[in-house]
Amino acid sequence: MAKITTILFDCDNTLVLSEHLAFEACADLVNEILASRNILDQFNGPQLQEDFVGQSFQDMMKSLKSQYKYKYQINDDELDNFASKEDDRVIAKLEEKLTPCAGVHAELEKLLEDGSYHLSVVSGSTLRRIGASIEKVRFGKYFRQNMIFSATNSLPKPISKPDPAIYLHALKVLKKSPGECMAIEDSRSGAIAAIHAGIKTVGYIGCYKEEEQVKMKRILVDSGCVVTMDHWKDFQTCLAQIQGGEV
Repeated sequence: MAKITTILFDCDNTLVLSEHLAFEACADLVNEILASRNILDQFNGPQLQEDFVGQSFQDMMKSLKSQYKYKYQINDDELDNFASKEDDRVIAKLEEKLTPCAGVHAELEKLLEDGSYHLSVVSGSTLRRIGASIEKVRFGKYFRQNMIFSATNSLPKPISKPDPAIYLHALKVLKKSPGECMAIEDSRSGAIAAIHAGIKTVGYIGCYKEEEQVKMKRILVDSGCVVTMDHWKDFQTCLAQIQGGEV
């Protein structure tokens, strides 16, 4: 059994509590786009988050159009422009309101002091947004720039989770085998991406409201997570279980 040498962290709602802020900004833009095409439907952040968490803005708009059978036309260039606008709005909210997930700072500090593990971010967000998040919560000392991977910017063509492409890319760049790595993900799409890349994955549910945690734990376990945690204080136990081959 390979020793775990590398820990791959999702960013949004795993390191930082960003999804509600991101989808708040996202919903405003989606509603503007729909209104400009004479569609009266309106969405709020929680609605979009529940259905489309883990997807890029472009993929979310395509899914939204398909799911609700909207007839409007929108080309890839337009989607890219809207995605850039969404990124600007999300980053503005992150710079104003972003906070880290409870307990994660202490665990990152322990890992840094221990010095036994490479720490990497593997996210579906843009590099700009990841960078803004890391800067806001002052996590820069834990994650070097060459250890940060974006499904939007790091691949030849953007491919959202649950496709494992971004994890496979990270493994290739880091020159690591799946057995040397573990991942932490908070969403079904993220967990499936890591697991389909062959990486043992911890499901993190501490970002959800208490009444949602039982449901999310079941979803993440059903997706293939080998263990779950509801607070970062449990991380060392999860790490030990994976490192020791217990799960």
